[in-house]
Amino acid sequence: MSRDFCVKCHFPLRVCVCDAISPVAAHTRVWVLQHPSEVEHGKNSARLLPLILDTARIFVGESEADFAQLRQQLEAENLAPVLVYPAVKGEVISPLTANSQQGSRVLLLLDGTWRKALKMYHLNPWLHALPKLSLTPDTPSAYRIRKASRSDSLSTLEAAACALSVLEPELDTSPLFRCFDAMISKRLDAMPEAVRKRYLADSESETDR
Repeated sequence: MSRDFCVKCHFPLRVCVCDAISPVAAHTRVWVLQHPSEVEHGKNSARLLPLILDTARIFVGESEADFAQLRQQLEAENLAPVLVYPAVKGEVISPLTANSQQGSRVLLLLDGTWRKALKMYHLNPWLHALPKLSLTPDTPSAYRIRKASRSDSLSTLEAAACALSVLEPELDTSPLFRCFDAMISKRLDAMPEAVRKRYLADSESETDR
């Protein structure tokens, strides 16, 4: 049975998030390197970013060749990319350093499960030499509708919002979280009751750990 989709947010109408979208005017470009398996994933959070940030773009691929256009644009426009990636040895960008490059800075985020993101990182050696921003979230992820293999995992949207808060301390990123919360709530409401209870129980057990 086919489903009707919103022409603006491209979510099924029953989980449309348009009423939760408020634009965020960031100086930093946010470019997502999205694993192909995430493109049609109904619970993917990265798809919200271009709805809120006019500086956000999504590039789909896995191998180095898949991101040739992205790399060409970085070089042609003399942009300053910063890779958001956890637990990697490398330069951690401070707010002071980042603010001096606002006009040309690009946040790169890998969008996929931890295993797929790790594979993407290894398949793209050009990422290894980039400055890294490793996030240390104060609270657990609110991504209750999707399980993660690491306790410190964040959704791609949460990672983008946290990174923007580091690089642009004056930026109000709350609209990103509000839209994310709306997506989660609507997804939960659309689930059969037994499935919804299981997700909520799993999220509570994760919080108690």
